[in-house]
Amino acid sequence: MRQLTPVEVLSLAKLLEMETNALTVAQASLMAISDEQLKTMTQAGIAATQARVAGLQQFVVENKITTAGYGLEKQTQVSGEVQ
Repeated sequence: MRQLTPVEVLSLAKLLEMETNALTVAQASLMAISDEQLKTMTQAGIAATQARVAGLQQFVVENKITTAGYGLEKQTQVSGEVQ
């Protein structure tokens, strides 16, 4: 695979950050939902988000993407803890 540009690495880091934040919010809101249909839909959304985060993490690991100053490694570690 070709080397990612700094802009691509930053975009990847921000995408991972966005997905991780969305996952955290969805998981926190799940406790407040009483409607079973909405709860089921939220759980499906959580599972989909977890799959996207895992896919992004796999991409980072498989392509040995390491960056200084972009926070990508930190995001990969933090999102792993969220799941």
